[in-house]
Amino acid sequence: MNRLRIDCVVGARPNFIKMAAIIDELTRRRLFDYRLIHTGQHFSPEMSQSFFDELGLPQPHVNLGIKGGTQSEQTAEIMCGLENVFAHDRPHIVLVVGDVNSTLAAALVAAKMGIAIAHVEAGLRSFDRRMPEEINRLLTDVVSDYLFVSEPSGASNLRAEGIPDDKIFFVGNVMIDTLLRFRERAAQSDILERLRIQPKSYAAATLHRPSNVDSPAQLQGLVEVLTRLSDRLPVVFSVHPRTQRVMEQAGLAASGLILVPPLGYFDFLRLMSQARFVLTDSGGIQEETTILQVPCLTVRKNTERPITVEQGTNRLVGVEPENVLQAASTVLEEAPPQARIPELWDGKASSRILDILQDELVQARSV
Repeated sequence: MNRLRIDCVVGARPNFIKMAAIIDELTRRRLFDYRLIHTGQHFSPEMSQSFFDELGLPQPHVNLGIKGGTQSEQTAEIMCGLENVFAHDRPHIVLVVGDVNSTLAAALVAAKMGIAIAHVEAGLRSFDRRMPEEINRLLTDVVSDYLFVSEPSGASNLRAEGIPDDKIFFVGNVMIDTLLRFRERAAQSDILERLRIQPKSYAAATLHRPSNVDSPAQLQGLVEVLTRLSDRLPVVFSVHPRTQRVMEQAGLAASGLILVPPLGYFDFLRLMSQARFVLTDSGGIQEETTILQVPCLTVRKNTERPITVEQGTNRLVGVEPENVLQAASTVLEEAPPQARIPELWDGKASSRILDILQDELVQARSV
């Protein structure tokens, strides 16, 4: 029997982390042949190449080189590029992860070309359609053939939207596969020594969502929160390029903070694991801190990952600066939470995904 070809499409930092576990598992399976396609959505070295190097990802078989632009421009350019790639060498299935523009673009092109689609991390919902990621999730799930969910809410959401049960598979969390695989190696990072901070004596912060950083007034309020916190303990602020641009354009000061550029995977995992708490608006960090058992304050009004609040270390603290500051003060006065590890977050999600695809695709080809 000929090998089954899977095109794996990545484009942004969270994609690399999730795809690393899937690629590692794919290399162990003789039935599969794969092609790694990098859209270029995150194109700076610190947001892209460093993750390939650290996570053992092979160099992409195809790099579209799509860079900046508006949401629509970026999505359209990726679609045009992928259409040419798929037409030239058609895969049996296109596998996409997460909720970025690359995810949606690949799913739409595959759907229009009649290629089967597997969506890893399907069904997550913030129920806030002002978020570009929410639109990407909704549309990708509608056209996908295999919907792999990371937590029970994902399956419930898909069923409520009319997705039939035979398309929904609860497999666990591939991001956690990668974390568990590299946790010991990340523990060897010297990032704390380089920043001259002590374990459990500092806070780590990231902010990148448009609702938090595109408005200079909103961003200023949150930066002031971090500055006030720095009077109580060191605050390491990993500044996303989007956030950096707004800070520079608005002339926002960040005195007292330890400012660092986006860090590599090992450095940031080490930084999170030893923080007193993490303040973020990132979805993936909500999951990672749950496994690391580190308090997480999510600067949002909603989350598409409710299990991190129900069972994990995550707290939704809203976006009002005073509320964020109060929540941080509370965390500093409390003992660390005793969180549970969500079901199937055991490092084996990628194996479950490929078991399912292997069975499904072999069955389909034998008909």
